Amino acid sequence: MNTSTGLSPSAPLTGLPETGPAVVAHAAGDLRIENIPLAPPQPDQAVVEIAYGGICGSDLHYWLHGAAGESVLKAPMVLGHEIVGVVVRAGADGTGPAEGSAVAVHPATPGPGTGPGVVRYPEDRPNLSPGCTYLGSAARFPHTDGAFSRYANLPSRMLRVLPSGLDLKTASLVEPASVAWHAVSRAGDVRGKTALVIGSGPIGALVVAVLKRAGAARIVAVDMHRKPLEIAQAVGADEVLEAGDAEAIAEVEADVVIESSGSHHGLASAIKGAVRGGKVVMVGLLPSGPQPVLISLAITRELELLGSFRFNDEIDDVIAALADGSLFVDPVITHVFPLEQGLEAFETAKNSAASGKVLLSFAPESSAVEVSP
Repeated sequence: MNTSTGLSPSAPLTGLPETGPAVVAHAAGDLRIENIPLAPPQPDQAVVEIAYGGICGSDLHYWLHGAAGESVLKAPMVLGHEIVGVVVRAGADGTGPAEGSAVAVHPATPGPGTGPGVVRYPEDRPNLSPGCTYLGSAARFPHTDGAFSRYANLPSRMLRVLPSGLDLKTASLVEPASVAWHAVSRAGDVRGKTALVIGSGPIGALVVAVLKRAGAARIVAVDMHRKPLEIAQAVGADEVLEAGDAEAIAEVEADVVIESSGSHHGLASAIKGAVRGGKVVMVGLLPSGPQPVLISLAITRELELLGSFRFNDEIDDVIAALADGSLFVDPVITHVFPLEQGLEAFETAKNSAASGKVLLSFAPESSAVEVSP
């Protein structure tokens, strides 16, 4: 994997196979389940046996388009950054979790970047660092391989030990729930407020769950399809609206709006649905390039438009909240496919009208597809 630290490799692996299956994107429309070598880990890397991986929108884009935004595939790349598993070999340098530890993964590697000039960013917000890399990202070349593989060498600093009793399947939502947690935190204190969530796919549904835990008094979820709205209700939405009901959305007058659809139509609904003086947090990533925005309305209503990108240390709060049961997210997972049926899993995840979060199970004994009621 292209997560090398430049340190000298440790001794060859013992007791583990030399290769293992992985999900590899080769080009647009070319997704393969193929064996890849398991290289000796660097001293600061642990070998993690992956249990579950959640299919993200960026994974779908690499498969469907050969690119996610401006990150274009230039070589085959292992996908996957929403992952949990068990450490089967601890870092040789003594850092990180011990062998046998169940772990979630923070997939970011912040960095200042290279090249001429200095790109400034707040030091307490490393998610904005210009040189930040992410597992399963083609933003730079060589690409940063992801961890949709039976075994993965991962830097020990990425690993977060999971509390005993936290189910690995539930824990597979740690990464996207951290994205949702960060988005809600961008809005400030939501206790007692009316919140509107535009787009109720996996991130939107997780935003609903985080808003519920944070004490929002009224949560209204919006989507084009019935299945996502049912999931949003299951995790805490008080009301649901169809995306085409513009009048009802405008009447919500939300103190806080989280736009998670990633479309300019959704952003228009978010602006219309916000109360005067309200906040609109944009977590759905719109396509690159100019986008039509109701900016005049945002100005005259004195709305605060806030970007939200990935997350930082919120992952630790998410793990704690999942472990103590205060963050309820289980209904977000709708399908679990064995790795051998990875292509079918991606097809299912593409159909947002019929699925929520789709997981891959990397356990070798996995053979049946699990579908939520």
